[in-house]
Amino acid sequence: MAENVEELKVLQPVVMKQLQTIFEKNRTGHAYIFDGEKGTGKKEIAMFFIKLLLCLNPSKNVPCETCRNCKRIETGNHPNIKQLEPDGQFIKIDQIRELISGMTKTSMEAGRKIYVLHHADRMNTSSANTLLKFLEEPEGNVTAILLTESYQSILPTIQSRCQHIKFASIPRDILLKQLQEQGITFSMASTVSMLTNNLDTAISLAHDEQFAHARKTVLKLVETVRKNVHEALFVVYEDWLLSFKEKEEIERALDLLLFAYRDIVAVKANPQSSCTYPDMLQSWKEIALHTTYDRLSDQLQAILHARQNLQRNMNRSLLMEQLMLNLQEGYTFV
Repeated sequence: MAENVEELKVLQPVVMKQLQTIFEKNRTGHAYIFDGEKGTGKKEIAMFFIKLLLCLNPSKNVPCETCRNCKRIETGNHPNIKQLEPDGQFIKIDQIRELISGMTKTSMEAGRKIYVLHHADRMNTSSANTLLKFLEEPEGNVTAILLTESYQSILPTIQSRCQHIKFASIPRDILLKQLQEQGITFSMASTVSMLTNNLDTAISLAHDEQFAHARKTVLKLVETVRKNVHEALFVVYEDWLLSFKEKEEIERALDLLLFAYRDIVAVKANPQSSCTYPDMLQSWKEIALHTTYDRLSDQLQAILHARQNLQRNMNRSLLMEQLMLNLQEGYTFV
């Protein structure tokens, strides 16, 4: 776990410090809500915290991993720990009743009892109200850990009785690694990780054919803008306007276009920069070589201006024609 603890500290430095301080100062509360997107380490950190609270030989606010309690927690055999998953869509009232009954049985060992509710936002009103009574008056030394990806969906009365532990979004390099572990190419992972920090959303974007087409269309446009305005306008009418019909689609395409020019700026400053489109690196170096920072700054401004015009419901064809002319200027000397 030593290595694992270090990984968790990289993933969630603030949360780990928070929980280790709670343990060190002996201020363990009776209920916590671990709130964060999928992939932010909620389950792993809940397990770390449980081990820390029950470990027989903790050292420097880290569980020993070798004592009887740590080993039983690792294998899921500790009688004082109960975990609850939704039964189908919801966590039902009978599940909560059974949990409470299990928590109050004398067959449990002496010492702290801990229960973990996975997807706590999926309690229906009756199960939430039943849990609320137990949260207000737990019998003995009991700690609850509620895990959620949707904090606002938890009853305010339950929120107010729990300490809110907010998990930060996944750092981009870790998200990149997770996406590649799912079999997604480094190039696609680099692009989707710029658009979202949520692992599930990133995975579905990476597998979405429409998104792959959008990415391709945007890159084709960047390449043609270099050549001449007529060719760029041809791509706008033949590909861009036919592919992106909805406002949201154009907005996303303009974002993807903005990232391409940001890449070029980054590569001009440092050829080893990490890019949104690593598969385009050679192209970006070539463009960077034949342009200036002032020119790139104007092009970024032109894309941002087009985005504003989109919000003002400007005619899409006119918007794109104007953008092509603005992006084109200054390339004549290449």
